[in-house]
Amino acid sequence: MNRTLTREQVLALAEHIENAELHAHDISKVTNDYPDMTFADAYDVQWEIRRRKEARGNKIVGLKMGLTSWAKMAQMGVETPIYGFLADYFSVADGGVVDCAKLIHPKIEAEISFVTKAPLHGPGCHIGQVLAATDFVVPTVEVIDSRYENFKFDLISVVADNASSTRFITGGQMANVADVDLRTLGVVMEKNGEVVELGAGAAVLGHPASSVAMLANLLAERGEHIPAGSFIMTGGITAAVPVAPGDNITVRYQGLGSVSARFV
Repeated sequence: MNRTLTREQVLALAEHIENAELHAHDISKVTNDYPDMTFADAYDVQWEIRRRKEARGNKIVGLKMGLTSWAKMAQMGVETPIYGFLADYFSVADGGVVDCAKLIHPKIEAEISFVTKAPLHGPGCHIGQVLAATDFVVPTVEVIDSRYENFKFDLISVVADNASSTRFITGGQMANVADVDLRTLGVVMEKNGEVVELGAGAAVLGHPASSVAMLANLLAERGEHIPAGSFIMTGGITAAVPVAPGDNITVRYQGLGSVSARFV
């Protein structure tokens, strides 16, 4: 894995980016100052941000894949999915409130999340292994919030920014993977009572379980794996929809109930 940053530069960038998240102020994309940064550098920065949070007592409660839907990749003009981590304070109760004062330019997307009952190791992890290792799936709405000015960035900068992670809302009903066709599972996203996006699970790499397999294979590049009991958001089924104070959102999942939240 090719790297261009020194340890000191990784530490400084992690502090810079995390401060932007914690204090809700935007920054210019990091590749402006480090144009030769590689994906390995960017993940070094992300993992250092994760270490900083854990050192302060935050718990890492899950992992997420990003840019996994054809709609999302088209919206962002990219071709490569990425991953990030979820801290404990990112979690919002179903029907709860998201404080926009703590965010910069939030957007929401509908997702299916997996909870594992057995570990998954790459390389070579495939969809069959994922389905066998899955305890259940559950509807989730992710709130993403890039820390970059005017939502302008490149993929390496996004990886360093923990894949734009900020909040997530889990609700609806849990389901056994054998009881639901995740490819044809339909979702309807409503904002203030109006339908704004429609989608189906196949938008996520053909099947959301493929996203989990890809995560295991990406983690293997750093000598990591997906432990048993992991919560994994598989990526947006629809394009991301901007939200602002005063908005109410509900995402309905075919046969699995709904997830809702208010933005203030």
